[in-house]
Amino acid sequence: MMKKLILLSLVFLAVFSCGDEVQFNSPAFQGDRENELWRAKGFSASIETNGFLTITGTNAAESVILTVPSVIESTFIVGDIDVIEAQYINSFGDTFSTTNKPDESVSIYPELGEIIIEEIDVVNRTFTGTYRFLAFDASGLNSVGFTNGIFYKVPLVSGEFPTNPITCADVQAAADVAQLAYEATFASDLEFVDSEAYLAACNAYSNALTEQRTYCGDTDGSLQAIIDGLGDCEISCEIAEANVVEANSQYVTATIGNYNEKCAQYLFYLQEQIEFCGDDDGSIQVTIDNLDCSDADGDGVPDAYEDFNGNGDLDDDDTDSDGIANYLDNDDDGDGVLTQYEAQDADGNPVDSDGDGDVDYLDDDDDGDTLLTINENADPNGDGNPDDAVDTDGDGVPDYLQG
Repeated sequence: MMKKLILLSLVFLAVFSCGDEVQFNSPAFQGDRENELWRAKGFSASIETNGFLTITGTNAAESVILTVPSVIESTFIVGDIDVIEAQYINSFGDTFSTTNKPDESVSIYPELGEIIIEEIDVVNRTFTGTYRFLAFDASGLNSVGFTNGIFYKVPLVSGEFPTNPITCADVQAAADVAQLAYEATFASDLEFVDSEAYLAACNAYSNALTEQRTYCGDTDGSLQAIIDGLGDCEISCEIAEANVVEANSQYVTATIGNYNEKCAQYLFYLQEQIEFCGDDDGSIQVTIDNLDCSDADGDGVPDAYEDFNGNGDLDDDDTDSDGIANYLDNDDDGDGVLTQYEAQDADGNPVDSDGDGDVDYLDDDDDGDTLLTINENADPNGDGNPDDAVDTDGDGVPDYLQG
């Protein structure tokens, strides 16, 4: 009687183990392929140098290949992100992949599945979890579906466990930081939006969002929508126009001391306006062509400030009557002290030392003592720089500035 009970028990276990519901006691890899049991005869796991995990099951010429981007216990959505992939290769060598999208005649929506890494046994170097997916061939017209997929204690045969595998929380935090950096490039308190800084921060944010999609998924498409909204990461025409408005405001209020800087700044943003907005009627280019940011004689006084009679002709302005127009004369008043070395205030604007109404660079008697500057040893070595000017009483003020 006991022998019969034992035999019946063995038969029961044998029958049970052949069914679809299997209680695993040894490594296994199987799933229902189109509602029929598919069971791998061989299986293994590998970890690539980039940290990706691939779990493979094979049965003769057929294979199921599951790939996720991180060696962590987590749920990964397939059919959404290309780097998270499930493949089935049939005995004819046809590949069906979740990265292939269904043809619109089949479905206009992606078919989502999942790979769940439930347990990573680092000591025994094995992986356990479940999967389900619907994969399409390259045409998007033919598909193969797997449900009730299970892999149990599949051994790692290639690669090593990463010390710090990337998690969804990691990339989420990085994306948050990148977003703040991106938004800072067009903050409302900035005078100008730097197009290059914007481009770099925008690209960094886009890359961070792509990483977030990879490791966290994006089933509702919200992350991809943000990425698409960033476009090519160029500043908008509206931003370019706002830059020009601010640059023009600073340009029209410029002084001799900062004119070159403000004029060049205005020119730069006008050129960017053409780049980002276009110039269909040519009006922006006309403004650029009429803009004079030059300092032909390099004396620190912009050419725009050397038209003293205001007739628009720079060639008929010659303060010292030496035959050289001021905009080409590096010593406008002919006093032996080059214009660039004449007295200036802290902002680089010309100073009128004697208060006679003429700034020093246009005054041949800077201190108003009736002795011409050129006769007060303002530049003994004749190099145009008054650093060696004579200071007879040694009070720190050279004679040519002391009335």
